[in-house]
Amino acid sequence: MALVGTALTLSILYLAALFAVASFGDRRAGQGRSVIANPYVYTLSLAVYCTAWTFFGSVGLAATGGLAFMPVYLGPTLAALLFAFVLRKILLITKAYGITSIADFISARYGKSGLLAGLVTIVAVVGTVPYMSIQLNAVAASLELMLVHSPNAAFMTGADSALLVALLLAVFSILFGTRHIDATEHHQGMVLAVAVESIVKLLCFVTLGVVVTFWLFDGPGAILEGLREAGRGDLLTLAGTGYGNADWILLTALSALAMLVLPRQFQVAVIENVELPHVRRSIWLFPLYLFAINLFVLPIALAGVASALGGSPDSIVVALPLAAGHDWLALVAYLGGFSAATAMVIVETVALSTMVSNDLVMPVLLRIKALRLERWHDLSRLILMVRRVAILLVLLLGYVFFQLIGNRYGLASIGLIAFCAMAQLAPLIIAGIYWREAALPGAVLGLAAGFAVWIYTLIVPAMAGTGTLSITLVTEGPAGIGLLRPTALFGLSGLHPVSHALVWSLTANVGLLVLVSLLVRQNKLERLQALLFVDVESSRASTRLWRGEAQVGALLDLLRRFLGPERAEAVLASDAAARGRALARDEAADAALVQLSERGLARALGAASARVVVGSVVRGEVMGPDELMEILDETQKVLEYSHRLEEKSLALEEATGELRRANERLQQLDRLKDDFIATVSHELRTPLTSIRSFSEILHDTPDLEPAERQHFLHIVIRESERLTRLINDVLDLSKIESGRMEWHVGPCDLRDTVQEAVAASEGLMAEKKARLECELEAGASVVVCDRDRLLQVLINLLSNASKFLPAEDGRVRLIMRRHRDRFEVRVEDNGPGVPPAYREAVFEKFRQVSDDLKSRPKGTGLGLPISRHIIEHFGGRIWVEDAALGGAALCFTLPVPRADHPALAAE
Repeated sequence: MALVGTALTLSILYLAALFAVASFGDRRAGQGRSVIANPYVYTLSLAVYCTAWTFFGSVGLAATGGLAFMPVYLGPTLAALLFAFVLRKILLITKAYGITSIADFISARYGKSGLLAGLVTIVAVVGTVPYMSIQLNAVAASLELMLVHSPNAAFMTGADSALLVALLLAVFSILFGTRHIDATEHHQGMVLAVAVESIVKLLCFVTLGVVVTFWLFDGPGAILEGLREAGRGDLLTLAGTGYGNADWILLTALSALAMLVLPRQFQVAVIENVELPHVRRSIWLFPLYLFAINLFVLPIALAGVASALGGSPDSIVVALPLAAGHDWLALVAYLGGFSAATAMVIVETVALSTMVSNDLVMPVLLRIKALRLERWHDLSRLILMVRRVAILLVLLLGYVFFQLIGNRYGLASIGLIAFCAMAQLAPLIIAGIYWREAALPGAVLGLAAGFAVWIYTLIVPAMAGTGTLSITLVTEGPAGIGLLRPTALFGLSGLHPVSHALVWSLTANVGLLVLVSLLVRQNKLERLQALLFVDVESSRASTRLWRGEAQVGALLDLLRRFLGPERAEAVLASDAAARGRALARDEAADAALVQLSERGLARALGAASARVVVGSVVRGEVMGPDELMEILDETQKVLEYSHRLEEKSLALEEATGELRRANERLQQLDRLKDDFIATVSHELRTPLTSIRSFSEILHDTPDLEPAERQHFLHIVIRESERLTRLINDVLDLSKIESGRMEWHVGPCDLRDTVQEAVAASEGLMAEKKARLECELEAGASVVVCDRDRLLQVLINLLSNASKFLPAEDGRVRLIMRRHRDRFEVRVEDNGPGVPPAYREAVFEKFRQVSDDLKSRPKGTGLGLPISRHIIEHFGGRIWVEDAALGGAALCFTLPVPRADHPALAAE
């Protein structure tokens, strides 16, 4: 059999095998056993990015520009790093709102605009047509090259191989992608087939690279030697690419955007995604695949240059094996390229056919009253037919482009032109998911302007190159205005043509999107959708608020017409499962069922058309556009009002929580105040009672023994002193907190003050039968403070320590030492200590922590709060920690005064 006949037979057998793989995947999915629910299949499906451009065009570009092919793959590699953020957010939105395509995504974000959905679809179709022509061009060129080496292939003589390939791919694309009406239903068989194709094209390219590098040549060294002999050593340098620094950056950025906006990438990365965690694994698996498939691009290209094959550089992968007489290797190369082209065409046409059907054709057909589509009982067949025709037309448009323009340019050049067109969708997506103020008028005008600039700067020069337009339009500009030359717009020159077009098209696009969005006011539905998209992680699917009545039967009939009986019943069954019972046909449909029906229709018609269709039966009658818009406006008002109420409710709930917490704190303070007053009253009453009792005894019993009289007088004096201390504590705290305390500040010897406090506390320690130890560091110990207040603090700490000593063998240790810029004093005891949870509470003025621990000691609980105020007033700090003796350590620090301190200078 002739070589070209073998190639055609291999193509048909390969497509049949893929169809068998897809059927297997669909059967397994029907049995509830998904074959694509793993990250490796998901990553391999992302490799649909690598098309015939990768297989043929990258090698051709490397043969003429060396490393110039790299930006196309550096971009997606860098984009993969953002998968966990950008792609994850897009996936959350898509799964939450039943998105069917990139056009549906953008339309839903900007108020479910049918106009914007249609414009996005037009841009996608026009932008994809050049890319489609690449696949036809590459496969047809390979067949024609093999035809030259097939002298017995009379059956192919004069045949249009590109048209043959287009028709063949159209048939299989229809078989692969238009078997189901639900566009959000995973095409599990198709995804499995694409994953298999990714493996096939990788194996074929690696096989070709290994054989060329190590069999046809004796390794990379021999290829480099042949390259030097051909005088093309420049291909290994950056200068040999012909790109400037700006081109590298712009083309890399363009390729990164392509990963987000190409319809086929959106289809496999978003619509066909089964589980969100697969994205995280693809962050490193996808770049690894790109590295592997590009590993031999440069060696194969350089081998082709060294072999001086002649002909088109894009045909090197097939021409090189044929020139060496290895027909089998040429078939391997052809199969890999054909596999890459097939995967791209199938996924791209499936994505585009959904967009054309949902956002261009069906909205128009639904508005043509003469067709009387409302009387059709089942529109699902019509929708599938529209999608099949769309697939055929897209491929035929690719063929027309190939005939008019495509066969005059390299594959890489055409691919970059397509990338630039699709990049116009990126600002709408990125702004749509991160900027709430992005508005529909800005999106429409920005996209239209960017697309117009793309046509002017890239398509017009291409058409001028074919003679369709006057070449003077490019060389001199329209009407001779040089600043308007398409290839040097406004004088910008020195860039790659695609870089130049990218700069001006995105400038126009982003500029108008931002400017118009800032100037106009979003309508209510836009604001709601913006909120749902930007805050998708905190939002939930909105509950549709609507006015009017609809019966379950009317909604069911509507679903049957557009989805078919089986899908319609499935929607009603899911509603019945959610509410716990099935609704009768004559029952009124609630908002939840209306919303569910709209989402089900959106999967077949798109969000914009589904909104109109559901609205037409909400009141049981067909309504005109004006009436529909009136009801929609009222619905939007309710939605907006509901949203405002929700925001105010959240704000009120937060304020209520703050008030509740403040009230609880006030109640606690009130209780503490009551406890404090009760404590003070008790402490005042106790000494007063003692004083009164013993005074009455002394008054009523004049014949008391002198010793007994002396004892009673001592008690009266002691209780009077206790009463005085209590009153002083209360007054001191009041003065300190009100700022009326009189401080007598001056130099004070800390060691002397500590010793005085120890002497004053010896009686107290003797009463407790406790041992008081002192460790005072030698050296100067001057501080600046109020000496009396410092003495009060020290006595307070020693008194506090004595209250918690054990009944026997009590120990208190007072330590004073100096650090670099501060003095530290520690009063340690061997009592029960203070748990960490209470160490801050001991300084609260209205409570005694001992209340929570054990029996309450004598005192008001004001000593430590007063001590904290005094220490902090003089720049120190006071705290509680564990003591080496096993109990608590009350510690404070005071700063070492500088030599030029005013208080020291006064001395």
